[in-house]
Amino acid sequence: MASPAPLVPAREGIVDAVRAAIGDAFLSAREEVDEISIDVARARIADVLRTLRDSLDYQQLMEMAGVDYPERAERFEVVYHLLSVTKNHRLRVRVSTDEENPVPTVTGVYPVAGWLEREIFDMYGVVFEGNKDLRRILTDYGFRGHPQRKDFPLTGYVELRYSEEEKRVVYEPVQLSQDFRTFDFLSPWEGAEYYLPGDEKGQPEAPGAPSPLKADEIRK
Repeated sequence: MASPAPLVPAREGIVDAVRAAIGDAFLSAREEVDEISIDVARARIADVLRTLRDSLDYQQLMEMAGVDYPERAERFEVVYHLLSVTKNHRLRVRVSTDEENPVPTVTGVYPVAGWLEREIFDMYGVVFEGNKDLRRILTDYGFRGHPQRKDFPLTGYVELRYSEEEKRVVYEPVQLSQDFRTFDFLSPWEGAEYYLPGDEKGQPEAPGAPSPLKADEIRK
């Protein structure tokens, strides 16, 4: 049976090689569905990624992601997705932190991490020590809170939009309207009573309107 997702070729012995290369920064390793995750010490993350880049050929940082586990003492995970172009292999590296302890920036190892760290800071509130441009990047100016935390409330905040009436940007309380969930439940064979853009093309000609000539009626 074909795999439902692209397969990552195995890199034999990579866990032992990583453990030997990074020493006591190595905490644990886990392999599931042919993907390897390495947990490392938070304070050593920049050194770990530099070693993986220079000694084990993981040349690219493809993505960074945050995860929130509110039941844990260190509730946030920062996940680094690495790619070895020459070995055709991907590796996932993880560190844990909380609301108080910053994670060292890795912009000195992978410059692309600058914007990725800003996204995690914006969405989760994780602070990256040493990032010289740690500003919000996805939410608007003056936004309070971090939307991807599991305990982020869905009401009580303000949102930003452009008002055509006032011709300026306005702030309003968040309203979780359900306008797009008002289904009409009509049979598709009976047809709905509303009109969509382009429906007018299906209307019959008005009385007296000229009909187009047929091909055999055109004088050549």
